[in-house]
Amino acid sequence: MKRNIVIIMIMFFVMNILNNIGHPVTPSYVRYLEIPEYMFGVFYATMSFGMVLAAPFWGSLGDTGKSKYFIAIGLFIYGIAQVGFGLVHNQYLMVLFRLIGGIGIAAPMTLFVSLLIGFSDKNRMKNLAILGALSTLGASLGYQIGGILGDSEFFKSLIKTPSYENVFIFQAFSTFIFSGLVLLLIKDYKKKVEATKKEHPFASLAKIKTLDYKLILFLISLTLITMGSTNLSKYIDVYFNDLGQSTTSLGNFVLVTGIVSVFASIFIVPLISKLKNHLLFIIIIQMISSIIVFYVFRANNFILSIYTIYNVYIIFKAVYLPMEQNYISTYADQNTIGTISGIRQSFVSIGNVIGPLFGGVLYSVRPLLLFDVSGILFLVGALILVIILLVDKRHITKTL
Repeated sequence: MKRNIVIIMIMFFVMNILNNIGHPVTPSYVRYLEIPEYMFGVFYATMSFGMVLAAPFWGSLGDTGKSKYFIAIGLFIYGIAQVGFGLVHNQYLMVLFRLIGGIGIAAPMTLFVSLLIGFSDKNRMKNLAILGALSTLGASLGYQIGGILGDSEFFKSLIKTPSYENVFIFQAFSTFIFSGLVLLLIKDYKKKVEATKKEHPFASLAKIKTLDYKLILFLISLTLITMGSTNLSKYIDVYFNDLGQSTTSLGNFVLVTGIVSVFASIFIVPLISKLKNHLLFIIIIQMISSIIVFYVFRANNFILSIYTIYNVYIIFKAVYLPMEQNYISTYADQNTIGTISGIRQSFVSIGNVIGPLFGGVLYSVRPLLLFDVSGILFLVGALILVIILLVDKRHITKTL
C-alpha cells in the first residue's frame, strides 16, 4: 500500500476521533441548558446543511491540486465553531455555529475521500472500505473518549466549566493542532493530465444538471438511505439517554459498533468486492436492514438485541459505504474526482439535514415511529436502485 494512502487513512481516522468527541455529551448538554429537545435535531441538521452548501465548493477547490490547504482551513473553521457552540449558551447562536461547523468540516470529509481515490490506482474499493472502517472506528473512539470525559471528575477539575463546555474546548483545540499536522504530513494528488480550464468553485453545483440520470437516481437513493441511517445513529444517542444510560454506556455501545464495522470492512468487503453485480447486493442489504430495524426496536430485551442483531445492520452499513463510493467514483475522471466527491457529499448531507429535522418530530410523537420510518426509508432507497438495475438489464438486452 502506498505511503500516501496510509497517511491519508491515519489522518482520516484521527479526524473522526476528534469530530465525535462532543457527540455523546450533546444531548445532556442541551438538557442542562434547558433548550427544547427538538433542537438536538436542529443542531445536527444545521451542521449538515452547511455541508450541503460547502461540499461541492470544497471539492471543486480540491481539483486545483491544493487539497491539503483546504482541509486544514476547513478543520480550523470547524474548531472555531465548536468553541462557539460550547460557550455561547444561546440556542440561536448555537445554530449559527453549527452552520459554520458544517461549512468547515465539509472540506476534510470531501477531500480526504477524493485524495484516496486519486492515489488508488488499484484496489480502490478495498481502500475505500478500510477508510470507511477507520472512519467508524475513529467515530466510536471519539464517542468513547467524549463519554469518559463527560463523566470524569478529574477532567472537570482540570478544565473547570459549569457543565460540558470543557469537552467542546478540548475538542476544538485538539482540532487546531490536527489542522497543522495536515499541512505537514499530507501530500496532494498530482494529476497525470493537464488541468482543464479553471472554473469558479460554485460552478460545480451547476454540474449536477449534467450528471447521468442513473447517477442522479443513485444519489437520491443515497439521500434516503442516509436519512434512515442518520436517524438511527443520532436518535439512539437520545434513546440511550431516555433509558437512563450514562454517556459512558453510550460510548461503550458505539465502540462495539465500531469494532464490528472494522471487522466487516477488513474481512467481508474484500469478499463482496469480487461479486459481479454490486448494485443487486446493495438492494438486498438495504431490504434486510429494514427488517432488522423493524425487529430490534420491538424486541423484549432491547439491550441484548441492540448488541447482537443490530450489529448485523452495522455490518451491512459498513459494506454499503465503500460500495456506494466506488459506484459513484466510476462517473468521475482524474479532473473531476473532487467535484464528484463534493456532489456526493452534498447528497449525503441533504439526508443528514432532512433526516434529523423530520426525525425530531417523529421521535417527539413516539420513538418507535422514528425507527420504523428509518426502516421504510431503506426500503424506498432499495426500490429506486431496482429501477437502475432494470434499466441496466434492458440496455444489456438491447445490445445483444
